[in-house]
Amino acid sequence: MSEDALNNIRTRRVVREMSDEPVSREQIETILEAARWAPSGGNLRPIRFVVIEDEETRRLIRLVSPGMFQKAPALILLCLNEDVMIEHSLPASDRALLIDVGTAAQTIMLAAHGIGLASGPVTSYSKAAISVILNLPDSYSPEMFICIGHKAESTRRGMKTWKKITWRDLTHWERFPQD
Repeated sequence: MSEDALNNIRTRRVVREMSDEPVSREQIETILEAARWAPSGGNLRPIRFVVIEDEETRRLIRLVSPGMFQKAPALILLCLNEDVMIEHSLPASDRALLIDVGTAAQTIMLAAHGIGLASGPVTSYSKAAISVILNLPDSYSPEMFICIGHKAESTRRGMKTWKKITWRDLTHWERFPQD
């Protein structure tokens, strides 16, 4: 792995405070181009993206999204397309679908960071209200927002880290010993 790629992974952070500086269409398209390369179970590609830039629409979304602290100039909503799920006989409970959402989200956040933008995921919102606000097709299930913008100067501290965690703290090799 290149040092640049590893550094992008190491330095990416969730950003909760963003400026009102606009994000260009070219930047959003660059992020979406990266997102299309995210791994997908069986290469079925059930994730669809909805980009929201309109100020009034973003305001309405924030009203039904208690977890959206950012006032980001752009939002990317990741939706599961249930038509794809039906076509391939995937039950809504299939864990691969959640993995697809996660890999797409991480790819979007790494791509945003790679081009100098801030990002943060949001999963706390009313799915029903989002569906109405965005007039989503019945087959689209809103699964996660990624806020995209420029990091604002902040006086708030980030999340508290109790201790430095290494990969060794998170990893076990082979089998666990028997008691």
